[in-house]
Amino acid sequence: MAQKPRIPKGTRDFSTEEVAKRNYIINIIKRNFEAFGFQPIETPSFELSETLMGKYGEEGDRLIFKILNSGDFLTKLDDDLYRDKDSNKIASQISEKALRYDLTVPFARYVVQHQNEIEFPFKRYQIQPVWRADRPQKGRFREFYQCDADVVGSSSLWQDVEFVQLYDAVFSDLGLNDIVIKINHRKILTGIAEVIGAKEKLIDFTVALDKLDKIGMEKVKEEMITKGISKSGIEKLQPLFDLSGDFNAQIEALRSILKDSEEGQQGLEELDFIHNSVSEIGLKECQLKLDVTLARGLNYYTGAILEVSSPEGVAIGSIGGGGRYDDLTGIFGLKDVSGTGISFGLDRIYLVLEELNKFPETVVNAINVLFINFGKDEALYCLKAIKTLREHHINAELYPDASKLKKQMNYANNRAIPFVVLVGNEEVSNNIFTLKDMNTGEQSALTLDGLIKNFT
Repeated sequence: MAQKPRIPKGTRDFSTEEVAKRNYIINIIKRNFEAFGFQPIETPSFELSETLMGKYGEEGDRLIFKILNSGDFLTKLDDDLYRDKDSNKIASQISEKALRYDLTVPFARYVVQHQNEIEFPFKRYQIQPVWRADRPQKGRFREFYQCDADVVGSSSLWQDVEFVQLYDAVFSDLGLNDIVIKINHRKILTGIAEVIGAKEKLIDFTVALDKLDKIGMEKVKEEMITKGISKSGIEKLQPLFDLSGDFNAQIEALRSILKDSEEGQQGLEELDFIHNSVSEIGLKECQLKLDVTLARGLNYYTGAILEVSSPEGVAIGSIGGGGRYDDLTGIFGLKDVSGTGISFGLDRIYLVLEELNKFPETVVNAINVLFINFGKDEALYCLKAIKTLREHHINAELYPDASKLKKQMNYANNRAIPFVVLVGNEEVSNNIFTLKDMNTGEQSALTLDGLIKNFT
């Protein structure tokens, strides 16, 4: 019995049209990365488990796909360990490698491993797939692409300012307006935790707070209580949930709330600098807004953190995010190297553009002209012309079989090819080409030079 073809949950096949649309987004992101001075690198799809584990917090570690060792790995497993059925201990014995969870930790490993070969500050971008053992849902997949830009070797806040500009440049080029870039600071969060008496539980506090838009305020409070944060401390958070006004008004309100936290005040000063600088330079389409509940549950952020919301009316979650990590390379032995970076969610951006009908119609038209095949001699004549057209960067192809004209024309229509060329005995004899516009039906007799000019 034939096997039913299927793919794992959380993964997808992409049609030619979908690939064309994805490439459209990638090319815009890549063009802006390079305009801002970022250079491309690539890292392996899988890393040593020790490289990844312990870098994303407890929740992140659970979502890492582990790769079984090759060969008969169970024979090397201790019998007592097998009987204990402790997944974490067993995993370390039978799996030495794992699929990368993101591009940032592999980048940190790359920087340390190649520190003598790169120039600091080092600005790099990566556009590669990552894998997470998450529950698949709309806009969330187990295999997806990240488009990351990072700079390491500089603690300058101008880098943070430029990342806000980079988001604005990309989303403007994609035709997306009214995009909100939310910003917060881990030092502000630390200050808040300090004020409510939960500084030693900072990670639990930020992980819970980061879920506010997903599960609501009451559920967040319940989770904090289960993590050992006192009810009296949680009650002190209420002014944060009630913050209102513009960016400057919220900063001033936070100055009062965090007056006894030196670290919190430092975070406010840095955010104020970033906001004022961005306001002075100006943004084309995006808005920069302070969101004091923004936490991003990753352990390595130490400074400003960013998250880009999907446009209003598109329920898809964030379409980008990032922040500063002052000592990420320290986990691999290279201390005091500050870094900051952002990521674009390619798959979610695709869904947003699709839902808002923002893809240009020309995106999927890879072929400019199809040459109709009337037989051996005509096909050879066409292929000589096609060779010249391709040399002029005009995408052209010959229908491979001398099929009925109706079949070939239907093929052109179904592929949305805008022009066809018809070549019979008369055209070969006169060294011309009959060009037909598939939208208007108009036909014209052209020389090869005339054909080239029509597409340039």
